[in-house]
Amino acid sequence: MIISRAPVRISMGGGGTDLPSYYEKYGGFLLAASINKYVHILLNKRFEESIRLSYSETEIVNKVSEIEHGIFRASLKYTGINKQVEIVSIADVTSNCGLGTSSTFTVSLLSALFSYKREYMSLHELAECACNIEINLLKEPIGKQDQYAAVFGGFNGYTFHKDGSVSVERVKISDGALMELQNNMFLFYLNKKRSAGDILKVQNKKTKENNKDVIDRLHKIKEIGLLTKKILEKGKIEEFGELLHEHWLIKKGISKKISDPFIDEVYDSAIKNGAVGGKVIGAGGGGFLMFYCPSEKSKLLAAMKKFGLEPTWFSFEREGVKTGFYN
Repeated sequence: MIISRAPVRISMGGGGTDLPSYYEKYGGFLLAASINKYVHILLNKRFEESIRLSYSETEIVNKVSEIEHGIFRASLKYTGINKQVEIVSIADVTSNCGLGTSSTFTVSLLSALFSYKREYMSLHELAECACNIEINLLKEPIGKQDQYAAVFGGFNGYTFHKDGSVSVERVKISDGALMELQNNMFLFYLNKKRSAGDILKVQNKKTKENNKDVIDRLHKIKEIGLLTKKILEKGKIEEFGELLHEHWLIKKGISKKISDPFIDEVYDSAIKNGAVGGKVIGAGGGGFLMFYCPSEKSKLLAAMKKFGLEPTWFSFEREGVKTGFYN
């Protein structure tokens, strides 16, 4: 049996500049940190010739083309595995929650499939393979952040070059600063899923049309990502919350779907009860709200509880995708 796991991520600044519609013209940059929530894949050779897949549903098919799940179908076809396998997917967080679970699933699945075939791939090759399947084959209107974050893990700056290549650089943050950052960060699940594709389609369309307001906002978001990296490496953790707040105000203007009255109400309450800044993780519209709260933490938790929101406890993860063989 092969067991693979990859971590999900939280975007820390610069999100949205990893889409081709933007970086192919201007180059993109963002920060992302992996956390200890994972997508696990269990793969075993099946006695029968058929393919059995288990996720939120179960599929048993005789041909890869009969698979309903898009990523399963595309990944098996891409790797040339077409019979006698059983694959189970288990995730620590729900899908469509803004933490990049779909791409993390793709990375974990591909790692298991290539291991099954005894084929070696470098980290960059694996990330690009996942990007190719989601962006080119499945035509998802997404960027490259999630795939790279799931593969490399850790706390990194990702530079998206105009030619499509990606540079990965570890953020040189001290252990003490990283602990302080983690102690002051909170994740609250908004109890509603959302489709990132619907929101990103709007951003893509406006960027391709050279919409000045959207492009200017993305320029500012990229600058915030670069500035966030600098202040964290200098240990100026206290400035992080203010940058998060600025990031959120700029991001909200890209699409009306990024926020809604409930999200705005929750955000305003958090700011009044100890949080310095925050934002919806991922494209927006639902999923997780992240806040930076250096003091009055109990006050923030009490305020969120009034909305029925409980914190999702996490820690930063230093490693990316991992795959093992078990007898």
